[in-house]
Amino acid sequence: MSAVAAFDAAPASAAAAPRGAPPAPVIRRLGLAEYEPTWRAMQRFTAERSAATPDEIWFLEHPPVFTLGANADRAHLLAPGDIPVVEIDRGGQVTYHGPGQLVVYPLIDLTRLGLGIRAFVSALERAVIGLAAGYGIVAQCRRGAPGVYVGGAKLASVGVRVRRPGSYHGLSLNVALDLEPFRRINPCGYQGLEMTQLSALGGPRSVPDCAAALEPHLLRALGLPQP
Repeated sequence: MSAVAAFDAAPASAAAAPRGAPPAPVIRRLGLAEYEPTWRAMQRFTAERSAATPDEIWFLEHPPVFTLGANADRAHLLAPGDIPVVEIDRGGQVTYHGPGQLVVYPLIDLTRLGLGIRAFVSALERAVIGLAAGYGIVAQCRRGAPGVYVGGAKLASVGVRVRRPGSYHGLSLNVALDLEPFRRINPCGYQGLEMTQLSALGGPRSVPDCAAALEPHLLRALGLPQP
């Protein structure tokens, strides 16, 4: 199934919420999806959503791609080689996506949940920290440097955009991928930043298994009901 077709498919899970509670989100598991059609679909969803639109959370992987944030400095793109570079509209600098990395796009009405941008980013970080703890991995966030770290190495990156008042983009969590492309950039604008992944820390190698394990942590951190 193509990425665009997948966005029109039946959701993996959804449920009605009790009166007064936020509605349960639609969960979509999209497999390996090309970056640019996915990004355009997020923009379209956000532009067309209304106050009654259920939130959605997309779990997927991307083929190899470097993405540059809206105000990114191209000097951090050192030697992309044959990997495509896409300039996009999230915050932050340059990062890499590729197979073996779990990408999560929470398309959330932040006003409905009473979340500001900082609290939203913190919720994404807490979800990853909770997931890592389940595998015996001690992870933490850093003040002024969004993402999740284990020791001095970065495990997950966060970059979001909020518009009318929906969020899109989200987080990428390294599970079991080739980390070499990160050496072609200054990840997230930090020269020499070491990257790590769950499989190297005693965690899982399966992206779908990781997505299933992360889902309850993410819903709890965002204050959303379980489907």
